[in-house]
Amino acid sequence: MATDSADKNSAIAAAILPLVGGAGNISSVAHCMTRLRLGLHDRSLVQDEALKALPAVMGVVDDDTYQIVLGPGTVARVTPEFEALVAAAPGTTAGAGPGAAAGAGPGTAPGTSPGTGPRNGPRTAPGTAEDLAAHGAAIKAARKAKNSTPFKLFLRRIANIFVPLIPALIGCGIIAGLGGLLTNLGLLPAVVPSLAAMASGFMSLIAVFVGYNTAKEFGGTPILGGAVAAIIVFPGVANIEAFGQKLSPGQGGVLGALGAAVLAVYVEKWCRRWVPESLDVLVTPTLTVLVSGLVTIFGLIFVAGEVSTAIGDFANWLLANGGAGAGFVLGGLFLPLVMLGLHQALIPIHTTLIEQQGFTVLLPILAMAGAGQVGAAAAVYLRLPRNTSIRNTIKSALPAGFLGVGEPLIYGVSLPLGRPFVTACVGGAFGGGFVGLFNMLGDKVGSTAIGPSGWALFPLLNGNRGLGETIAVYAGGLLVGYAVGFVATYWFGFTKRMLDELNATTAAATPPAATPKEPTPVSP
Repeated sequence: MATDSADKNSAIAAAILPLVGGAGNISSVAHCMTRLRLGLHDRSLVQDEALKALPAVMGVVDDDTYQIVLGPGTVARVTPEFEALVAAAPGTTAGAGPGAAAGAGPGTAPGTSPGTGPRNGPRTAPGTAEDLAAHGAAIKAARKAKNSTPFKLFLRRIANIFVPLIPALIGCGIIAGLGGLLTNLGLLPAVVPSLAAMASGFMSLIAVFVGYNTAKEFGGTPILGGAVAAIIVFPGVANIEAFGQKLSPGQGGVLGALGAAVLAVYVEKWCRRWVPESLDVLVTPTLTVLVSGLVTIFGLIFVAGEVSTAIGDFANWLLANGGAGAGFVLGGLFLPLVMLGLHQALIPIHTTLIEQQGFTVLLPILAMAGAGQVGAAAAVYLRLPRNTSIRNTIKSALPAGFLGVGEPLIYGVSLPLGRPFVTACVGGAFGGGFVGLFNMLGDKVGSTAIGPSGWALFPLLNGNRGLGETIAVYAGGLLVGYAVGFVATYWFGFTKRMLDELNATTAAATPPAATPKEPTPVSP
């Protein structure tokens, strides 16, 4: 069985590689929860439509890196196979060559439009899934151009620091939930302390990992960033007094670690520029840790601690006092935030809340946006009974949508159609308002990790009440999001003209069964 699984993952990787231009076109390989992220030398070599046609591929996202949506679990198994294929190819070195920066490249090829293929190639019939996908690709390209501002590029760098931490957050979060469940049931009392140690060990040192990733992302020596960030969690800081107060280990958390590591990078770069090469190996690391360490101890720890505390207090106050209204706004605006690239600013906030309270109360509310999207897609499916192309796209993308992978539905269905995207946001707003209402009533619903949403978030749920209540509230929010997204889209997601055009039979746009070997061009 394991061999069959490995062969399957290897086959997926082998199918993807030639469609992204081969090993020589790969500058970097990474993955997050659901996506294989590739840095490409030449974006024009990618065959978008052929990639989307692969059974294992749920969709593609052209952002700072080229992202192939494979789904949770699958992507973690396919990525090593893909890396092995790239490394084994003769004369290729990922990360080197012109345009090697992740996501760099010329964009679309001359004579093409994003996701549509050459201009002189066959055109897609209007109202089909291919037509919507082409329109969605154009929207993504425009969004990418608008999102390439210095502030949004900075937010992406911040996201790059925290995304690699998600697998550990998920694993430790599930173990923490298992430990809590065993405690509540009174089972295996001798094992529970071990589970607590496993779940808490990573979180107690998360500042070190943040510092390491920060230095790596900003062009410094990663281990020096980790060394400076380690000061924050070192127990000995309890013997130090700053601003008239005793410091405490962990004060400042991930925000302090981020700031300390960024400072370390700048100190290190200054040293590399001015310290003689003969002394560099001794002087540069010493000055980097000394200068940035002193600033961290006598400034950053205290300031970052105050900011972290304010974030936690504000999140609790917002949901305790504005509950339903706050949840409505957050759930309704999350998809537009994703479109604007501003959702990445929430990642360190989620991490801070998890570090402080053991869970983030914001993520379950934001996850309702995906529920609205699923409900909207189901309504589109029913409203277009004669459009087999779009219906097939929805059928293939809905399972991933239930698990929180929304890109195929967003960029392949709702966003290109326009109005269903808005009604999906309405569904997310009502789902978020439902969860927010229970937060206001004292039943906090949180997640012990970031990344998953939809049904995939159930194993990570936690709160201040029993696990059963927490799960029930989250499930209720999903049902509300599904229902409102469906109803809003069914009744308000289409104009009469849209329905007439999209429900026009697509048989005329499809070649008959006995087609010639050469494709028949469709008239413009």
